[in-house]
Amino acid sequence: MSKISEVESSLVSPEPQRRRPVPKRAPRPELPLDDEIQAWSKPVQPVDDLDSVARRYPRRQLSLSSERKPMEVYDTPERPKAFSMDSLEFFFLIAQYFREALPLRLILLMIACQKAGGQIRLTQEEMSTVLDVHRGKINESLGEVMTHGIVFKVRRGVYQFNPPYSYRVAEFIPGTELVEAEYVHVDQDKTIAKIRRDESLPDLVRFPSLEHMREAIEELRKKRAEERAERRLARARRQEEGSAQ
Repeated sequence: MSKISEVESSLVSPEPQRRRPVPKRAPRPELPLDDEIQAWSKPVQPVDDLDSVARRYPRRQLSLSSERKPMEVYDTPERPKAFSMDSLEFFFLIAQYFREALPLRLILLMIACQKAGGQIRLTQEEMSTVLDVHRGKINESLGEVMTHGIVFKVRRGVYQFNPPYSYRVAEFIPGTELVEAEYVHVDQDKTIAKIRRDESLPDLVRFPSLEHMREAIEELRKKRAEERAERRLARARRQEEGSAQ
């Protein structure tokens, strides 16, 4: 046992042990600024903050992509993936404001028939045919809708939906044997700027607001509440007169 301890003590050095130096790894090269081929063939430093990378390489466009789920929208071959961008507040108010169904049906028809940029290519005769009502009623209801700046007439058979209420940004026009398919895109801000520059249009069209509808709804509710109170009071009086007899 004494010999074993002597051997073990001889293996243990009284000097403090130093760790062997680890060879340094070669620094990863930064993204080359000028050579696009090198940018993809060399490894880059890990990215912690995309903003800092964007500031470092202002001429490059950064993007993140992920797998998109297919969009479920009912469509037809003639109008594939046709939908518009609509204001929920607009729908909420017109549902309360219009007391008859025809103006609402007319608004929905014009939303459905929008082209890219918000134009509606429909004559009043075509509107009356689709909605199956007399043309005179179409003219009356259309005039009421236009009074509120919801749509305005561009020329005969062409109307424009006010972009803040409903707007079709883009549409796909299927091709034929003679004409290639076309994708039309019209930004909303460009259409709004064009409308606001046209001083011949009413102010309610150039600067749309639903505040007058809100005020009219409140006035109508107050009036109907007063009428209900008067009917209750008259009914109570009749009951008192009947009991007195």
